[in-house]
Amino acid sequence: MIERILPAEAVAEEGFGSAAASAGAFLHPEEAAVVARAVPKRKEEFAAVRVCARTALGRLGLPPVPLVPNRRGAPQWPAGVVGSMTHCDGYRAAVVARSGALASVGIDAEPNGPLPDGVLDVVSLPGERARIRSLTALRPDVHWDRLLFSAKESVFKTWYPLTGQELDFEEAELEFDPDAGAFSARLLVPGPVVGGVRLDGFAGRWTVGSGFVLSAIALPAVAATAGDGSPAASVTRSAASPA
Repeated sequence: MIERILPAEAVAEEGFGSAAASAGAFLHPEEAAVVARAVPKRKEEFAAVRVCARTALGRLGLPPVPLVPNRRGAPQWPAGVVGSMTHCDGYRAAVVARSGALASVGIDAEPNGPLPDGVLDVVSLPGERARIRSLTALRPDVHWDRLLFSAKESVFKTWYPLTGQELDFEEAELEFDPDAGAFSARLLVPGPVVGGVRLDGFAGRWTVGSGFVLSAIALPAVAATAGDGSPAASVTRSAASPA
């Protein structure tokens, strides 16, 4: 399901249903140490999404390697690779690509249900909340508040490897296109520089199905150019909570 919102340069692997208790057997020692004191469910999810990631890396022709999270919790990918992982109850996925093709990638999956009370006010801006109300009236089959949260997670997962800095929820403003299955994220702080171009936003895609909302951003390694040949401020050709 995730592959339909990603470009051809990205390799995706996903799984549905509960993570098998045996998934932990596939952890490298360095990974097992990270979750040694975690509850069984956390260990199973941690391991299962890494099975997806190693399968995707194998499809790039790379050997299985430990994927240990950094201090922020983001997975540390092999040299020359960018990637993103996501998991929620009943779903897990990993996406990888060669860094020569994509500068960064961020994916996120969430259950297609409403956010807990009070969360939307924390993760959104007033304009976003107004647009969510309109979108809900138009497409009540999509929980737009949850999709907004997912897309902001994808924005952060794309941003963080490029900057090494935090990005608060209110530092990016999102708009959704319900017909095209796309969204745009306007950065409200100085953006990263990719291919010599400072970006002022990201473009992404979203989909809904099987009880989940998915979002993805795949940032080309070479920034897009505007119609007059000058560098574009935001990358528009596009499809990452750390796992």
